[in-house]
Amino acid sequence: MIHQDYLASLLRPLGVYDLREGTVNRGELEAYGVRLDHMAGELEDTAREMNLTTAEGFGLERVEELLPYRPVCATPGQRRAALAALLRIGGDSFTPAAINDTLRGCGLNARAEEGGQPGYVKVYFPEVAGIPEGFDGLRAIIEEILPSHVDVTYVFWYNTWAMAAERHPTWGHAQDAGLSWYGAATENDGELGWP
Repeated sequence: MIHQDYLASLLRPLGVYDLREGTVNRGELEAYGVRLDHMAGELEDTAREMNLTTAEGFGLERVEELLPYRPVCATPGQRRAALAALLRIGGDSFTPAAINDTLRGCGLNARAEEGGQPGYVKVYFPEVAGIPEGFDGLRAIIEEILPSHVDVTYVFWYNTWAMAAERHPTWGHAQDAGLSWYGAATENDGELGWP
């Protein structure tokens, strides 16, 4: 009821309106105030959604509609960062640093490096062993970001026995860390579960 009180304060100095509670004049101001309060709320939401740094809902959706695909993100903050990264792509955005900034901004756990010869790029997924989940979607986004004349090679890595032995030199060490053959041990496991 902010606008109702504001309208009453504007009319009070005129001295021709009865602005006490329960009067017809006050009821009319209340009706106007409710609609003005609602309109102010709508304008505030629209102003928030028009700015990419503050958008949370329909503003992000409208920007995503301009792009050929949606960024791989869950939270509004991640979506804002991904959209900002995609919108930064320009004619000079194809240095390795700029490409990696765009990949990070899109929420992709990927890193691009120049290949051994011109026109080749290697893309790594540093924190994901094997082929990442949803790789086809990731590949479509990466190939949309990278210049079309660049040949992309995807490099995957796998968790080897040597890497496991480096982190856990003995079976007892792995058990003390709460690990089992199938991953993290639960309270009910009790055993390491090695075959």
